[in-house]
Amino acid sequence: MKEIMANDMMMKAIIIVGIICGIIISVLLIIKLIKFIKSRPLPMDELEGHDFEYYCADILKDHGFIDVEVTKGSGDFGADILAEKDGITYAFQCKCYDKPVGVRAVEEIYAGRDYYDRMVGVVMTNQYFTEPAVNMARKFNILLWDRGYIKEMQSEIAE
Repeated sequence: MKEIMANDMMMKAIIIVGIICGIIISVLLIIKLIKFIKSRPLPMDELEGHDFEYYCADILKDHGFIDVEVTKGSGDFGADILAEKDGITYAFQCKCYDKPVGVRAVEEIYAGRDYYDRMVGVVMTNQYFTEPAVNMARKFNILLWDRGYIKEMQSEIAE
């Protein structure tokens, strides 16, 4: 009788361990899948610089910005797009990179915002920002719209 109970307890322990291992493996696979989905390229990642500017301009138009104007390629004085929304004027610097965006983009839009006499300066990118860029943007009152923010804007358009 004791032997049957011991075997029964052993069987239950093996089943519980199997269930726990299954859960752990499932969680690890889900984490790996999420990382894969987040790391895969988006259509915006394949664009060249000026094409990315037009891509961003279209997103802005879809979000109610008016008088959206893509500036000339070179000699734009630090602003790639000029726009307005709700009576607020904006200057945008667009960066389509394969690595994090640094302080140079913040410096450019800081100058562009003032050159074009705009109220708000924004850097839009298909990537993320370095910590120094974030710190500088905070100091200069520049908005940073990263990959996640742009993806969110695109999702709102799709809805």
